[in-house]
Parts: sequence; C-alpha cells; structure tokens
Amino acid sequence: MKSKLIIKQQQMNLFSYIQIKKLTGRVILSCIVSAFCLQSQGQIDQRLVKADQYFAAGDYYTAAHLYEQFLTPNPNQKTYANFPLNAKRNTQVGGMGKGVTKNDILYRQAESYRLANYWPQAASAYKKTAETEPSKYAAGLYWYAICQRSLGNYADAEESLNHFLSNAAAGDPLKAAAEKELQTLIYIKTQLARPDTVMYHVQKLTLSTGADKGVYAPVHVSGDQFLITSTETDTLVKEGVSPYHNRLYTTTLSNGVFQQTELLSIEGSETAINQGAATVNPKNGSVYFTQWKQVNGQTISSLYYATKTGSGLSTPVLLGSVNSNGYSSKQPFCTSDGKYLFFASDKPGGAGKFDIWYAPINADGTTGDAVNAGATINTAADELAPFYHSTSNTLVFSSNGKQGMGGYDLFMSKGSANGWKTAENMGHPVNSVRDDIYFYAPENQVLLSNAIFSSDRGSSCCLETYTVAKTPKKKIIKGIVRDLKDNQPVDGATVVWKDASGKTGTIITGTDGSYQFELDGNVEKQITVTKELYKEKSAGITVTGTDESDLFTDKLSNTEIFIEKKLVIKVENVVTVYFDFDMSNLKTAAVEKLDSIYTVLVEHPTATIQISGYTDGLGSTEYNAVLSDKRARACADYLIAKGIDTGRITFESFGACCPVEMELLNGRDNAEGRSKNRRALININKE
Repeated sequence: MKSKLIIKQQQMNLFSYIQIKKLTGRVILSCIVSAFCLQSQGQIDQRLVKADQYFAAGDYYTAAHLYEQFLTPNPNQKTYANFPLNAKRNTQVGGMGKGVTKNDILYRQAESYRLANYWPQAASAYKKTAETEPSKYAAGLYWYAICQRSLGNYADAEESLNHFLSNAAAGDPLKAAAEKELQTLIYIKTQLARPDTVMYHVQKLTLSTGADKGVYAPVHVSGDQFLITSTETDTLVKEGVSPYHNRLYTTTLSNGVFQQTELLSIEGSETAINQGAATVNPKNGSVYFTQWKQVNGQTISSLYYATKTGSGLSTPVLLGSVNSNGYSSKQPFCTSDGKYLFFASDKPGGAGKFDIWYAPINADGTTGDAVNAGATINTAADELAPFYHSTSNTLVFSSNGKQGMGGYDLFMSKGSANGWKTAENMGHPVNSVRDDIYFYAPENQVLLSNAIFSSDRGSSCCLETYTVAKTPKKKIIKGIVRDLKDNQPVDGATVVWKDASGKTGTIITGTDGSYQFELDGNVEKQITVTKELYKEKSAGITVTGTDESDLFTDKLSNTEIFIEKKLVIKVENVVTVYFDFDMSNLKTAAVEKLDSIYTVLVEHPTATIQISGYTDGLGSTEYNAVLSDKRARACADYLIAKGIDTGRITFESFGACCPVEMELLNGRDNAEGRSKNRRALININKE
C-alpha cells in the first residue's frame, strides 16, 4: 500500500486536470516547452528532464519531488519504491539549460505542488519565487494567496491579494481572478460565522485496513454494500509511466468504517487505464463508470457500461451517445428509477469547460441523446460529479464557477429534466476551503440526514470520504380561524391536532384568530376547531407557503379555517310560536309574538335572533325536515318583510327532534302533547 502523498495525484486525474487550463496555463506550458527545447542546447540534468516529462503527463507529485532532488540534492535521501531516479546510478547530473535559473525551477516545483494540492509546500515555493523576482513572478504572489486560503490563513491570503492587485498591470490575466478571490474570502467569513453550523455533524470514514489509503466517490450498491474509487500499484513498472492507477473496489460500510475492501474485477481491463467514479443502475445492477488514460500527453476520460458477472464485471462497452471524440465524459450517476444517466463532460454544446449533462437510459443499458442541464446549473468554469436525489427532487453537483468557499464546492438545485431552480451553495460545513465533491444520500430520507461526500479538507493531499448529518430544523405550522359569515378572526377557539399515531395537542386562538404549533416532521395531521356558539369544524393541514429564512425554524402557513355559528337555545331568552298540524302558516298568536320580537329588535339595533323549527313525531324523517324548515323560514320571512336585516337572523330546522311533551300516554295518542311539539323557538340575543 503506498503513501497518501501519491494517492492525491491519482485522484486529481479524475477531476482536477482541468486546473492546468487555468489562467497560468500559458506560463506552465511555456516552462515545459522551454525545458524540452533546452535539451538540444546542452547537457540538462536528467532530474529536470524527467520532472518536466512527469509534469506534462499530469503526474505533479512525481514532478515536484524530482525538482526537489535537483534543488536540494541529498546524498542520504531515502529511496522510495517505484520512484524514478532515486538511485545514484540512474541520476545523470547536468545543468539547468541556457537562461534557466534556480528560481525558474522553484516556480515549476510550486506549480507541481499546487496542482497536486500540497498547499504548504506550494505556498513556501511561491513565496520564495515572488520575493526573489517580484516582477517576473508576480503570479507567485497570487498563487501564494490561494495556498494560504486553502490552509485557512485568511488574513495572509487577503493581504497577499491586495499586494498583488496594487502592483498588477492592467492586462494581467490574474487580476480578475484575484478580485474574485477577495469575494471568496468574504464569503468564507460569512459561512464560518453562521450560527446554524452547530446543527451539522461531519465525520470522516476510515478503512478497516488503516488510514494509509484514501478512498473517494462512494456509490451505493445495496444494503451496506458500496463501490469506492481508490488507487492500486501496478506490479509492472515502466520508466516515465506512473505505476499508480485508480481502480474500483467493493466494500461494506459498517459503523463509519469501510470493511472487506476488495478490488473489483473487470474483464479485459488494461493496466494503463484508470477506472473510477461509478454508478449502479438499481433496476438491473449494471454499472456505469469512467475510464481514462493519457493520450498524447492529454488525459481523456470516457463513460462505459458493464454488467455483473460471477467474478465482477463484464468487458466494458463504450457509451457512444454520451462520449465525443477528443473530449472527456466522466462521473456518471444513474437515477433511482433507472431512467436517466447524469454525467460531466467538456463536449461541445456546453457553457464552458465541464458541464452537467443527462441522457435517457435505454432498455438494453445504452443511452440516448445527451441533454445539457442548462445555464441554471452550468457556468463557464467546471461543474462535476452530479447526483440526483429523487425523494427531494434535488440535483447535487460540484462547481468551481459559482460563488463558493474556494476550490470545488457542492451545490444543490431543485427540479427535474423539465427545468431547474437556481442552484444554492450547500454552505459550511458541508463545503470547505478545499475541494468538496462526489455527494451521495440515500433515497426516502431527508437529503442531509445521512449523506456521504468526498473532500481533501482534513488531508495533506488526498480526497477522503466523510459523512454529514444535519439536525432537522424545527417546523412550525401556523394559521387563522375565521367566522364563516363575516370573515372576522375568531378569538378563543380551541384548536386540537391529532396525528395517525393518536398523538394530540391543543392550542387556543389569540385575539387575531391565530394559532401555531410545532410539527414533528409530519404534516399529515387532522385539525378540529371548536368554540361556543359555533359548529365544530375538522380539516387536514394544507400548506400554502413556507418561510425558510430562519436558520433554525421553518414556518409553514396552513390554509385559513372558517367556522360557522350554530343555533343555541337558552330557555330564558326563548319565544315559542305554535303551528297547526301539517301547516307552516303563522297563526294570529304567532304574529303577535313576532311583532313583539320586531319591537325588541328595533329598540336594540345590535340584537340578533336564532330561529329553530320543529314538528311532532308523525310523518317521515324527510318530510318532517322539510316541514320544520318551512316553519322556521315563515318566522324569518315575516320579520324580514317588516324590515329586519337578514344578517341579524339565523335559522335551522330539526324535524321531530327534541319533543317538549310526550305524544303517547299509557299507549294512547296525546294530541295536546303533539300540538306543543309543532313549534318554532326564537332565541333573542341582546348582546
């Protein structure tokens, strides 16, 4: 098992080779071309020749240490297995080449360390070059600031950036980048000051074999089974070719430890090819993954498809529809329904460098035409490693083109293939000032309840795997109870909620008719509202809006609940009028009482009345309901005809309900009793 210092370089092959295309790419390329040209002009030290070759091949770790062997020769230097030019017999001592200084070599070493993410070593080398030749290596001061930010030394980074900008020429290609980096430092400060970081728990996952090998890009297979990407050492070593290659491994995740890690056998695999960043189709168990290798000094990655065999995977099949000759496609993700394959590619038709794309998956495992995720997701920089959480309809991806904390940050966007909402930075501590990438979260759970991602935040070199769990925000449901008739808030109403488990809670509405209570994560609750003089009202919760502005509490708004007044009879305020059998017309005695009620209503403009109609026990229930309604309406219509506003009158019908006299005595008909049950009761409310 090799050291972690090698592993990071191999991981960088998968997502960070694009960094060589940054603004200093021309400077780096110039150094390399110059070095090769100088070989024809004189005897060049072989350590420098090899260092330039390894740099050009993207093996920055090896290049950095070969530069170090030249800059600081040590006869007692320890020999590392498989490391080129360690033995004295393999070292051909020579010069640096015409016009090349040790400071030039030191700058090449600084670039090597930076591109391999060895920030302390890169910072030291950049600082020396900038101090020795500030005019020639002004860029060294900018990159020194980048290194300091990556090391968490924000004050030094800000000071160096301001110093760089104060001396930068108008056409300096790094000027805009430095100004953007100042904004990054401001963003970092705001993120580190967020009070809700206490709700997050981040923990590094380890290997049961020890911490000597970094793992990244975990992908779920089933149960506690995962595929991970890491590095193995090839047994056959060729000079000028890195013996370390990324491979896929099967593993079991248990109690925060990857156990029983084994190399995944893939039929027909070539030694020089790297494999990693896989995804499993949950519908049939087939695997999509990235393969990449050096082609004419350029790293080209492509997506492949393979099926399970008894010993591993079948011979990989190139996915023609998502790959494009001369361009790279990588980091696939298959959605939980097996319908779409998301991936990153720098193929034509994108917004800039690497973009997020997706393609439909055919029944045979191949893919259809790829679609770019669009400007809401992609930028002119790089978007990588997509993951789609179907439960929450959330796309998570990594980007260095949006406002972040530095390096690659994780972002999320709600939506689907039909469209995406504005992407949001997932914030600290999910993101760090280093590279954060390769996100995974189980379906049928909240996105950040038990997620996994890769980051080099806690390492001197390598991507490692972390879990993150966020304590759920408190959820408050609030609403208002109103009177159905006048729309006014109802004060003092009793609101009782109940969930499916039988758990209940009680709240009393305030003067503004409002109520609120805390949800336990489930809005599937039944609400019942009661109040004296009102009919009981039951309804489910219907969320009409959510306020997520508070870092600790989400406030959900329930649709307004309207309750209706009911007829309440009080004996001391009741006037009774009687009707003939099977009749609803008003008798003389009834009219006299109604006239008296009219007088009361005129004298008390705020008074209201409630009328209830009844019948005796003869006749069907349906017939009596209609008849009692006619009797109540007859009383109401009389008062309305005399000028009483309809808003002051309510009425209900009760049929043969609630007799005041018995209609049978000793088994015989009681006609007098029945006559007293054929009535209308008028309740006068003088309040």
